[in-house]
Amino acid sequence: MIRLLRLYLPRVAPLLVGVAVFQSAQAAFALMLPRITASIVDDGVIPGDSAAIWRIGGVMLVVTLLQASALVAGVYFAGRTAMGLGRELRSDLFHQVTGFSAQEVGRFGPPTLITRITNDVQQVQVMIQMACMMAVVAPITAGFGSFLAVREDPGLSLVILVAVVILAIVVTILMSLLHPAFTRMQDRIDVVNTVLREQITGIRVVRAFVREPDERARFEEANVSLTGTALRTGRIMAVMFPIVLLIQNGASVAVIWFGAARVDAGETSIGALVAFLGYIVLILMSVMMATFMFVMLPRAAVSGQRIMEALDTESTVVPPTRPALGVARTGQLELRDVTFGYPGAEEPVVKSVSLTCRPGQTTAVIGSTGSGKTTLLNLVPRLYDATGGAVFVDGVDVREFELDDLWSRIGLVPQKPFLFSGTIADNLRYGKPDATEDDMWEALGVAQATDFVTAMPEGLDSVISQGGSNVSGGQRQRLSIARALIRRPEIYLFDDSFSALDLTTDARLRAALPAFTAGATFLVIAQRVSTIVDADQILVLEGGEVIGLGTHTELLATCDTYAEIVDSQRSTEGVA
Repeated sequence: MIRLLRLYLPRVAPLLVGVAVFQSAQAAFALMLPRITASIVDDGVIPGDSAAIWRIGGVMLVVTLLQASALVAGVYFAGRTAMGLGRELRSDLFHQVTGFSAQEVGRFGPPTLITRITNDVQQVQVMIQMACMMAVVAPITAGFGSFLAVREDPGLSLVILVAVVILAIVVTILMSLLHPAFTRMQDRIDVVNTVLREQITGIRVVRAFVREPDERARFEEANVSLTGTALRTGRIMAVMFPIVLLIQNGASVAVIWFGAARVDAGETSIGALVAFLGYIVLILMSVMMATFMFVMLPRAAVSGQRIMEALDTESTVVPPTRPALGVARTGQLELRDVTFGYPGAEEPVVKSVSLTCRPGQTTAVIGSTGSGKTTLLNLVPRLYDATGGAVFVDGVDVREFELDDLWSRIGLVPQKPFLFSGTIADNLRYGKPDATEDDMWEALGVAQATDFVTAMPEGLDSVISQGGSNVSGGQRQRLSIARALIRRPEIYLFDDSFSALDLTTDARLRAALPAFTAGATFLVIAQRVSTIVDADQILVLEGGEVIGLGTHTELLATCDTYAEIVDSQRSTEGVA
């Protein structure tokens, strides 16, 4: 937390100056009021001098108005400081997280990353605002208040010392209990977010398998766990303020008890006793405000630690220090002895794969589930970096490209097509921001999406829900393909992108692709042999290793695994 503040507070330094000035002013005005009250008692009430009461009361009114004005300005600057710091934190976290490779996203998990950008930043904001309002006022009020109280009556100063020591002990004990409680609470929030995200995203699966009771029970378990942790934390916090008020009121009673005896003995005046009471209330109130800030500190510290953990995590995919510039766009793709293994895994997912994909050719990759097909494809756009060997695009190692330059050469259709909320045109323009309507209709025509887009009431301006939930799986795939086609890149990466299409649509799409993408390099991941039967070369993977490479006809004769795959699909898909 200290490192976070050291990094981000300088960004809002001008606002902090405003906080310090106005909060100091309001603390100074507040400390003037007990002495003014004492003057009213000693110089006006006891002598019966109404003019003195009005005169001194006028001064008190002016000081009170000045204090209120300074307080309002201080709160304004405190709010601006907290919001400004939160804005900077969210911005940095967003850019850091969007720069993560798939490996870092998988390690943290989307739910906890969302919690860190939202809830954790909010906790830090609340703490900063409370600190701005109290960190200046509390020390000034406690320090100068104690000095002025002792000056009014040194004999009663022991009461202040005892009260402050007791408060300090109470706060220390409660702080030691709250920190681990807030750590557990943030972890429970992560769990609830994870369960909710899974259930909302997979609602169709839940209903299809009639798992609503089980999912309700799973959410109930996570919710009850969070509720229990929050209640235990709340009980600790609930004990704090009654104890503080008890100490404050006990100190006031002690001041009146011992002060009355001193007034009766002529050792102090009634005004001085009233002023002392005012000062002790201010002192203990400042300690109580500091206590409230310390209540927020453990949770903010946990959130700050989680934020810094995300900010300190470096992406495994880093841009080159000296990027390759002016590389000719030929579309040549080559994998040289490529190996990839996840951190901590017993063995690599992809092992020593070598492959050359030339412009104008279609290269297909097929294999059983878990053979490493998608992982191999993800190495090309650097969603992951190879742990051994190298991937070359246009004769240059992909790690030597500026990421934007590399990605501009590639059109990717992921295994799970994702559409953003907005219109169909908005989604297509993700591939090409300056695309015209003619460009979009052309790409939709090749992707066999013209019919259903034309049938929509608004055509290209038809609204797509988040994730494309208001269109079918096949429509999502075709729109994703059109989005990749519209940018006309040199290399196309299709990750099982025809799986949701019927055989007729699949065949029409494959027939339309060659004319539109003439001269481009195609790397296609497929499960259906019918999709890749005409590919120029087919790579067969098993356990991450290459066990076959050739055309469909060649592999039928030389690769038993490929022959088995073809055999299993022959009756259902009419594979020759």
